[in-house]
Amino acid sequence: MTRHLLEVVDLSAAEVRTVLDLAALPPADLGRPLAGEGAALIFEKPSARTRHSTEMAVVQLGGHPIYTRADEVGFDTREPVEDVTRILQGYHCVLAARVFEHGVLERMVSVAAIPVVNLLSDHSHPLQALADALTMEQVGGPLAGQRVAYVGDYNNVARSLAEVCLLLGASVRFACPFGYQWDDAERERLELLGDVELTDRPGDAVAGAAFVHSDTWVSMGQEADKQERKQAFEGFTVDAELMDQAASGAHFLHCLPAYRGLEVTSDVIDGPRSAVFRQGHNRLHSARAAIAFLLMPGAERTQWVSRSASRVTSPDAADPRRGRTQ
Repeated sequence: MTRHLLEVVDLSAAEVRTVLDLAALPPADLGRPLAGEGAALIFEKPSARTRHSTEMAVVQLGGHPIYTRADEVGFDTREPVEDVTRILQGYHCVLAARVFEHGVLERMVSVAAIPVVNLLSDHSHPLQALADALTMEQVGGPLAGQRVAYVGDYNNVARSLAEVCLLLGASVRFACPFGYQWDDAERERLELLGDVELTDRPGDAVAGAAFVHSDTWVSMGQEADKQERKQAFEGFTVDAELMDQAASGAHFLHCLPAYRGLEVTSDVIDGPRSAVFRQGHNRLHSARAAIAFLLMPGAERTQWVSRSASRVTSPDAADPRRGRTQ
């Protein structure tokens, strides 16, 4: 059966653990499942980190990445999404896309016979979340039993971060201003996954947290709302004073690009508590691992998942990622 990755919860908790285990391996240990094959990388929204990390992930798996701009496919202007998908899957064995609307990815999956990978949509950012989890475990040990805080807009990044943390046994605390919080359906969905809370007070969310995340207040496509958003998020800047309310040894993370002086101060993101650049480098490892996992024969994937399952929620489990440099 063809597997796709549109959001973190397309994976079980044990499968998330498996992908993180694969991400910790040297590229050579994953073999070359894309040898002689292509990977179509479609970018409606440009991104330096996503393009470089995904292209190199494909190369390390033995494949040939082909970067394609939005105007080269023209979703629903030149051709329907479904027609583009059917054509490209005749050339490639993986299709990955960074899109504005999540529904585009769902339409791809409806006709795809090859794995479809979400490189970002307005709904979720799964490869970023996997990189986040990998980074947190490298610098702070297994996530099970730890507290993760997120300060900012409840957006696609926040949603995927919550999913991966809850699946791995962490608790999550959000601090979001009114008007930029989850709705009731989203709250109920996440509560089914684990321990999650929302407040409009950053200090309450960060208190005792081992990890503090933030994201830009103005994402691509929201530029017209910049001034309104800056006013709404006043008081939500992650600064040294806020970080001091977190647990001793807490780390700061941000998916980048970051706007110093807005969502985070320079002394935090550039300081010793920041894991931001390790986090950015881990985008390569998470992409490589996720693609390798999706391409695995069913029996091999089952064996990997079985080995990983016992370590999903055990905070005392051995963690091969700790101390690994990137």
